[in-house]
Amino acid sequence: MRKKIVKILKWFIFTLAILTIGGLLYAGNYFYEYAVIPSEKDFLSSDTETKTTETQKIEDWYTNDKNREQWTLYSKDGLKLSAFFLPTEKSEGKTAILAHGYMDTAETMAEYAKMYHDMGYNVLVPDARGHGNSEGDYIGFGWHERKDYLQWIDQILQKQGDQEKITLYGVSMGAATVMMVSGEKLPENVVSIVEDCGYTSVEEELTYQLKDQFDLPAFPMIPITSLVTKIRAGYFFNEADASKQLAKNTRPIFFIHGKKDKFVPFSMLDELYQATNAPKEKWAVNNAAHADSYNQDPALYQDKVQTFLEKYDK
Repeated sequence: MRKKIVKILKWFIFTLAILTIGGLLYAGNYFYEYAVIPSEKDFLSSDTETKTTETQKIEDWYTNDKNREQWTLYSKDGLKLSAFFLPTEKSEGKTAILAHGYMDTAETMAEYAKMYHDMGYNVLVPDARGHGNSEGDYIGFGWHERKDYLQWIDQILQKQGDQEKITLYGVSMGAATVMMVSGEKLPENVVSIVEDCGYTSVEEELTYQLKDQFDLPAFPMIPITSLVTKIRAGYFFNEADASKQLAKNTRPIFFIHGKKDKFVPFSMLDELYQATNAPKEKWAVNNAAHADSYNQDPALYQDKVQTFLEKYDK
C-alpha cells in the first residue's frame, strides 16, 4: 500500500511539474509575442496631438525633399534593411546616423533629421529590423541592431568617403541602440554619440514594464521569456545591456532624459551616465515625459545638442 501511495505521489508531482513548465512556457511565449514581435501595441500612446504649422512643414520637407535617397543593405543574418539618406546641399564632411524608437520608423524621425540637417549634417535614418521597410520578425531592443548600425557606418564611409565624420543619435530604443553600438570596435570616424531617454538594459526595462503594466514580479516571467527569446530570436535579455557596452565606450556621449519619463524610468539616466568613463555630459529636462524633451523646447534642444557636438565633431 505504501509503495502504491509513493507511486501516485510521484506521478502527481511529475504531472504538476509538467503542467507548471507548460504554463510557464505558454506565459513566456505570450509575453514574447506581446513585447518582442513587431505589431501594434495597445500600451503605446498614439499621437493624436494636432500638428503645428512648423511640424507639418518639417514633415513635408522630410517626405518630399528631392534629394532624399533610399539606401539598403543586407544584415549579417540575411535581412534586407532600409534607410533614408538626406544629403546637405554643400557637403561639410559629416553625417548623423539616427535611430528611432520602439515600434516607430524612419518616417517618424522628421524633426530630428531636420535638426541635424540644419546643423550641416548629411542624415541617414534606418528602419530598425522588424520596423518600417526593413525585414525582420522580432525586435532586438538595440542588441542585434547594434551590428546593423556597424554596417550602416561602413556604408556611409563607402559612399561618402573614408574621411567622413560620423555622429550617432538615438531616441528611446534607438538611444539604447546607439549606446550598445558604443561598446563595439568603431572606426575613428565615429566621433560622438547623443542618446535621448534610453534604457540601461532590456532585462531592467522589461522588468519595469512587467511591474508597471501587469503588477507582476520579474521572477519567473522575465527568465522564462528571456529563454523563449533566446530560442526564437537568438539573444537573452541580459545580453542586451547598454550599461555594459558603455563601460567599453571611448566616444564622447551626451545623455538626455525627461524628468517625468514614466516609460523608461528617469533614474536610469544617472546609471547610464556613471557607466562610461568617456567624455560625457547630461541634461535632465524639466516637465518632459518619455521621448518628449525635444517637444518641450525645440530651439533649446538643438542648441544643447549643437553645443555638445561642436566640442567633438572636428
